Amino acid sequence: MTLKLYNVLSRKKEEFVPITPGKVNMYVCGPTVYDYSHIGHAKTYVGFDVIARYLKYSGFDVLYVQNITDVGHMLDTGEDRILKKARQLSAGPMQVVETYMREYFADMDALNVHRPDISPRASGHVPEQITMIEELIAKGHAYEVDGSVYFDVASFPEYGKLSGRIIEDLEEGARVGIRSEKRHPADFALWKKADPEHILRWPSPWGDGFPGWHVECSAMANKYLGQTFDIHGGGIDNIFPHNECEIAQSEAAHDEPFARYWLLTGSLTLEGIKMSKSLGNTMTIKDALARWRAEAIRTFILSSHYSNPIDFSDEAVDAAFKGWQRIWGAVSLVREQMRTAVSGEANPNILTILGEFKANFIEKMDDDFNAPAALAVLQEMTRQVNILLNEQGPHNQGTLAAIDQLYRELGGDVLGIIPEQAEATASAEREDGLIRLLIDLRANARVQKDWATSDKIRNQLRDLGVVLEDRADGTIWKLE
Repeated sequence: MTLKLYNVLSRKKEEFVPITPGKVNMYVCGPTVYDYSHIGHAKTYVGFDVIARYLKYSGFDVLYVQNITDVGHMLDTGEDRILKKARQLSAGPMQVVETYMREYFADMDALNVHRPDISPRASGHVPEQITMIEELIAKGHAYEVDGSVYFDVASFPEYGKLSGRIIEDLEEGARVGIRSEKRHPADFALWKKADPEHILRWPSPWGDGFPGWHVECSAMANKYLGQTFDIHGGGIDNIFPHNECEIAQSEAAHDEPFARYWLLTGSLTLEGIKMSKSLGNTMTIKDALARWRAEAIRTFILSSHYSNPIDFSDEAVDAAFKGWQRIWGAVSLVREQMRTAVSGEANPNILTILGEFKANFIEKMDDDFNAPAALAVLQEMTRQVNILLNEQGPHNQGTLAAIDQLYRELGGDVLGIIPEQAEATASAEREDGLIRLLIDLRANARVQKDWATSDKIRNQLRDLGVVLEDRADGTIWKLE
C-alpha cells in the first residue's frame, strides 16, 4: 500500500506524490508566543510530529519548517497580542517573545516532540515580507492606503477555495477589524501603518509599520521551501482567514501553486467546551504535565485521528495512561528478561508474527497517518507479547531483541511513546521499585508460610490493576 492522505484542498484522499522523489518539504503554522502553550497546541504539534516521524521512517528526506509568530497577530480589537501581554507584564515585547518561545520549546521537548528543522521568526523576516508585498502591488493584487497595504481579494478569483468561503458572504470585521479604507470587507492587511505609540515597527516604502499576520507564513515558506512545496499543516481553526490568505497572496505573487497537500488537525475541547480564558476553562501543557506523564498525553492525543476533534478530560487521559502502561509493562518485561536470557538466534515463528504486526502497522499509517489504528496494532502486539513471555517460557536473546527492536521502531521512532530504557522517568522507576519491594516482601512471607500476608499483598496489588505471576524463575508483574 502506498501512502495516501486526505487533502483538505481537494477534499479527497489522494496518493502522496512529492515534488522531488524521496524528499518532502513541509510547512506547519507555529504558535504566537505571547503566553504559555495549551493542550490545543499539544494536539496539533504532537500530530504533526508523528506525521514527520512516519515520513522519515518511510524513507523520505524531510525538511520541516515551523514558524514562530512574534509580530502582527492582532486581536479582534486591533491590538497586537504580544504588545498587550508586554503591557500586562511591564516588559518589552521581545522579552515576552523570548520568554514564551523558550517555554513553548520546553513543553514540546517534554512531550517528546522533535524540533522542526527550521523555526523562523516573523520579526526576523520583515524584508522578505516587504518584498512579497511589493510584488503583489506591482501585479495589481494589493493597494496602499495612508501607509497601510491591503490584499485585494477581488483580484484573486480562487479566494475561498480551501475553506469554501464565498467572498460575497464574508462579513466586515472578520479577525482584522472593520476598516472603511478597505475596498472590500474581506480585503486583508499585508502591512499596517504604525501609530506613534506602536513599539513593533519597521521602515518600509509605505512608512513605518509592521506586517500583517498572514504574510509572514507565505514569505518564510517561500524562502525556505520554494514557491511550491509538498505539505502545509496547521490547526483547523486557522483555515479561515489565515490559511486562505496564505494561498491567495502566495499564488497571486508567484503565479504558481502554493502547497500541494493541506493537512489540518481537528480542534480540542476541554470537558466538552471550547477552551477560553474568559470562561476559565484552559489548561496549559505545563499543567497537564504536572498531572500526567508525557507518554499518557501523547497516547491520548494519538487515540484520535489527527484530523478529528477530541475532548480532553481526566477520564480520557487516565484511560490512555492505562493503555500506555500495558504497552510499557510489556516493553519493560522484555528488556528485563534480555539481561539474563541465553544467547541464540530469534525464533523464526516469532519473527513471522512480528513481521505481520509491522506490516499491519505500516498499512494503518499509510492510510492518512491513522495513528489510532496503528496504536491499536501496538496494543494487540502487546497482548501477544505477554502471551509469548508468560505462557511459552523464557526466550533467548535473539527473540527478545527482535521484539524490543520492533517496539523501538513502531512505538518509539514513529509514535514517540516508548522511551529508551535509560530515559524512563523517575516516576516509572519508583513504580517498578515499589512493586518489586512488595514482591520481595511477599516472597519472604511465603518462605515463612505467612499465607495471609502473601495473599493480602497479591490481592491489594490486583485491586490496583497489578497482576503477579509466580514462575519457576521468579515472580513477575504486569498490568491488567
